[in-house]
Order: sequence, then structure tokens, then C-alpha cells
Amino acid sequence: MFIAPQVSGRLKSGTTISAASYTANQALQKEYGGVAARPSVLVVGLPKGTTVDSPTVKAGLAAADKIADKVPQVRSLSYANTGDRSLVGTGKTSTLVMVYPPRMGDPVPQQVTDAMRAAITHTVPGAHVQVTGVEQLSSGGGASGGSVLSEILVGIGLALIVLAWVFGSALAVLPLISAIISVLTMQLAVWGLTYATSIAINPSVQFIVALLGLGLSIDYALLLVNRWREERDAGADNKKAVIRSLHKAGHSVAFSALIASLGLFALMVVPVSFLQGVGVSGLFIPSIAALVSLTVVPLLLSSVGPRMDRIRLRKRRNTGPGTMWTSTAQAIVRRPKIAAAVGATILGVLCAFGATINMNQPAVTSLSSASPAEEALVSLQHDGFPAGVLTSVPIELPAGTDPSATAATLRAVPSVHGVLVADTPAWRHTGSSVIVGLPRTEVGTSHAGTIVADLRAAAPHNALIGGEDVQNTDITHILIHWLPLLLAIVALVTFLLLARGMRSLLLPAKAVALNIVSVGAAYGVLVLIWQLGYGSNSLWGIPATGSISPLVPMLLFGFLFGVSMDYEVFILARVREAFDRTGDTNSAVVEGISRTGRLVTSAALILFLALLSLSSAPDVTIKMMATGMAAGVLIDAVVVRTLLTPALVVLFGRANWYLPAWAAKVLRTKPAAVAEHRDPGESGHDDGLLTPAGALPRQRT
Repeated sequence: MFIAPQVSGRLKSGTTISAASYTANQALQKEYGGVAARPSVLVVGLPKGTTVDSPTVKAGLAAADKIADKVPQVRSLSYANTGDRSLVGTGKTSTLVMVYPPRMGDPVPQQVTDAMRAAITHTVPGAHVQVTGVEQLSSGGGASGGSVLSEILVGIGLALIVLAWVFGSALAVLPLISAIISVLTMQLAVWGLTYATSIAINPSVQFIVALLGLGLSIDYALLLVNRWREERDAGADNKKAVIRSLHKAGHSVAFSALIASLGLFALMVVPVSFLQGVGVSGLFIPSIAALVSLTVVPLLLSSVGPRMDRIRLRKRRNTGPGTMWTSTAQAIVRRPKIAAAVGATILGVLCAFGATINMNQPAVTSLSSASPAEEALVSLQHDGFPAGVLTSVPIELPAGTDPSATAATLRAVPSVHGVLVADTPAWRHTGSSVIVGLPRTEVGTSHAGTIVADLRAAAPHNALIGGEDVQNTDITHILIHWLPLLLAIVALVTFLLLARGMRSLLLPAKAVALNIVSVGAAYGVLVLIWQLGYGSNSLWGIPATGSISPLVPMLLFGFLFGVSMDYEVFILARVREAFDRTGDTNSAVVEGISRTGRLVTSAALILFLALLSLSSAPDVTIKMMATGMAAGVLIDAVVVRTLLTPALVVLFGRANWYLPAWAAKVLRTKPAAVAEHRDPGESGHDDGLLTPAGALPRQRT
């Protein structure tokens, strides 16, 4: 608990990849500070009667440049130190000043841009100076966004409300106690990883660990507490109820944690440090959530559980099969084809939109609205500047290469708006120099066109072409290339684990297929809300982005695959338990859904509300991630797990439980013929889903 707040200091911003742009950016950072970063852009509107060539205007721009030069590692480019007409607007009545931060990934300190603005307006009375840039636009107009921690705390508050509704007693706080302990322990584990691994763990991993840890911890604790209540209502004393809840629900918790851990760990195969950091952290996120739930929750239940359950928040609800969920399950059993068709139609439509996902950075013009940064962007474009100038491209030239001649060559490239050359010590060292290309289109977005390829083709072969957005372009290519392999690895590992745990080939194949389709449906929601703008504008005032940030689909896949498999295991564990007792698939489905329907929807609702609260964060990428995850959780819980899963189990019938001898040999377990009816009075393993190898249900002869 004491070390958790220190984790941030050990994390490293930025992303490591194996690409020429990353090498160039590292070299640029070492020699020239943050010139590879996205610049803050001062849009200077000149007073009537003056132009950029007026002495007072040049003096004001020079004064602003001097302020930037006094700040370590901050650099600026203006008409005063470059004389380049690409920085001059229509009619010579406006100009731009490009300001670069000390490091890539950090914004220019607001006090620096404020001081530069003041210097210009003081020297040029009547000048109107606005500030814009990708960082300002994506954070709602300021240099920094809100606190993710505050959003998570809101999620915890909403979770408490739902848990109070589910349990109707003070038991509602037990899952939250478990979740808080889990999340703090996970932060401690992340802190340890920074010493134990060479992988650079990004600060955003803290948010992902906290969010996913919160959701999984509550899920696991919710399952255990509810099962404890069932056993108590069935007449067991407190000690026996705790033991039975561990025996019956504990296996499901441990098994789902194993699958979720390996699913997240598969992100390690993608050669992008950010995702590898999530992957190595994901190896222990579900494991810690399960370990805490299987130790802390039983301890609390055995000591204070009965007393807490007596503190009523509302009228006590029976823990038996829910009337609504029993009716729903019976309707699905009666009409499984209709239920499957409805679910398949919903998922099919969403997946069709998901197939059109465009993995690129959002268009600059869509990042924000009704903010000072947006107003400055409108002014910039009105004065004849393309939005591409916000994604400038630094080019480091070796000694002996003439910067002016190279700039002249690059200016002839049709996709280049201008090339800036400043003959000052800040931009020219003994062994190298830096020039900056201003693209006509926005690098890294779906509007980029061929600008990166054009610059690489026209620049000298020994030049280093960098820039944050050029690196993002390379990251996008890597992610698009590796996504199919990631899907294949996670699907195969999950299938093998489920096949051994379920002693079936059909059930795990169905589970994996539905998980992939569920993720595809979540992609479809992202496309509809953000890429096409059906929701982003009305909900957040942000127009259609035209694309989805490339890291979002990857993280969405890892998150939803783990959470979805939790729900699948919880439901099928109860279905298998009922089938092993009765031998009747239809009645097993009714019992399984009626017992778990409220749990799964409550767990999904908690995550949905937490993620929905996170979508109020100012950063557009976080909004995308939050809405995609929230929609995915809701779709999975409502459409997939409570509609398609039971319908398909009914349609497949007794074939669900069959494992041929050859498959059993490969999986190192005993073959399972289709189980027959077992007398309810006979002893046997309660969760057939997780029966150890060889512990088959007894068959009737």
C-alpha cells in the first residue's frame, strides 16, 4: 500500500518498437531534445496595417523565440528565425510559431506558450495569438487531461450501488474490499516488474491494471459471496458454507483466472513495448484477483459474513433461481433457434461494421470541439494553413549535407507544404543539423496519404526521418500485421485449456468463437460511434474521427477476451454441474442461467458503469477505449452469454459433453462419453467444467 503511490515514478512514457522512425527519434532526442514531438502551434493574427515583414512583427516573433531558447530543451521555429513563407498565411496577415517540448510524449509547458504569447502581444499591440496542437486538441484544449484515478473512484462508487442492489445487505462491501486489496497488490507487482524486466512499462499500464483488476476482482468475489449465500440458504452452517463455496465456485474462479492471464500474456508476442508491458502485467492481474478473492473473501465470510448479511439495506432477496432469469431460460429452451437467430443477427450486423475498422490516429480536425484549441485550428485553416502542419516531421542530416539544398529538394514534393531551416545553434550542431517538414496532410491518420513514403524517398539515404506521428504510422503497420497472429495464439491456447477443463471439443470451440465474435461486435460499436460519428458528436461534441487509434483494438481484444471468458466459465460451470446431476441438457441450461443470470449481468453492469464514467475523460483515445470496452461488456453479457450461449448449448444437445478418445489422449485426460443421468444423492465433483483428469461423472449402465 505504501509502495503503490511510488509506481508512477518507475514507469517510462513512450513506446519502443523496432523501426527506423524509433531509431531516428532516439537520435533526435539525444541531440536536439523533443523536436520529434508534436509541436504546440501559436497562431498569430496580425493587427490591421501590418504584415509579417513589418519590423514590429519581426521583433515580436524574435522576442517569442528568445523566451523558448531560455527554457532547456525547448525549441521554436518562426518566420523570424527561418524566413520561410510556409509559415505565412493568406495576405501575410497571419503567421505560425512552432514550439517543441523538451521530450517527445510531453506537452510544451503552458507557462512557456503563455510567456511567448505575452511577448508577441506586448511587442505587436493588437495582435491576436491562439494556441493549438494535437496534444491540446486531444486533451480538450489544455496541455493535460483529467485524472484517471478520479474516474476509477467514480467507478468504485457506482459498483457499490450495484452490489448493494444485488445483496441488499452490508455484504456489498466485501467484493469492493477484495478489489481494493487486489488493485493495490497489482500496483506493487507492477513496481516490482520495473526492476525485474527490461521491458519499458508505460504509465498507462497503471490505469489498465487498475481497471481490469477492479472488474475481475469484483467478478470473482461476487461469485464466491453469492455461492456462500446459496449454501447458507440451503441450511449449511457458516463454516460449511464457506468451504462449499470455495469447493464449488473456487474452481471456476481459478480456472477463469488462468485463461484470462494467458490471454493477456499473449500480447507479449507483439513487438511494441506498450503492449508487451500490458502483456507481462496481464500475467498476474487475473492471478492476483483470484488469489485475493480465494483468500480474503473466505476469511471475511467466515469471520464477519453472517453479521454483515444481517445489516439490511433493503428487503432480503432469495438466492434461489431468479424468476425473471428462469422465465428467460425457459423461453430460450423452448425456442432455441429463434434465440440463436436474434443473437446472431445482432452480432452479425455489428461485426459487419467492425470489419470496416480503420486503424489510424483520429483526424486532427475531429479531436476536440468548442475549445480554445479548436478555435485556433479553425483560424489556422481559415488563413490557408493545412492541418498537417500540426504533425511536423523532423529530419536529421549528417555533417556535410547542406540543409538548405535538401530543404529545396523536399519542397518540390507535392505532399509537402513547406520545409523549415533555422541556421541557429539550437538546430545545427557540429556533426548534424535538423530541418522540419510541414506536411499538407495529417501524418498518422487516414488522411495522411503518401507523405511519409514521399519524404523517405526524396530525403538523402543517410538522413534520419523521425517524428511522433511517423513513429505512430510504423506502430499502426506493426499492429495490423500482428493482430491476426495474436488472435490465433489466444484462440488456440484458450481452446486447449477449455477443452481439457470442460472435457469437450464442442463447448470450447463455441466459447472461443463467440468470444471472437463478441470482440468483433465491440469493434462495430467503435466504428459506428467514433469512426462514422453516430454518437460521438451528440454525446461528446466530437465529430466523426474517420479512424480508430491503433492501440485501442489490441487492448480491447485483450480486455474483452479475459472478461468474456469469465462470464462463459461462470455460466457453463453451473450448467455442467446441473447436467452432471440430472443428465438433462435442457433442464441444466434453465438451472444454470437462472442461477447465474443475475450474477453475470450485475458484474457486467458494474464494469459497464465504471467504463462509462471513464469515457468522460478529456483524451479521445481514452474515450474510445472506454466506450468500446463498455459496449463490449454489455453486448457479451446480454446478447452472447444470456442469449446465444444457452441457445447453442440446447441446439447441440448431448454432443456438448462428448470428448473422443484421440482428443483425450492429446489433452492428457480420460475420454468422456456423453454422460447419463446420475442420482442426485450420489457424490461426485460439483463443477464438471473443472473436473480433474480422470474424475468423470458416473454413468448409468
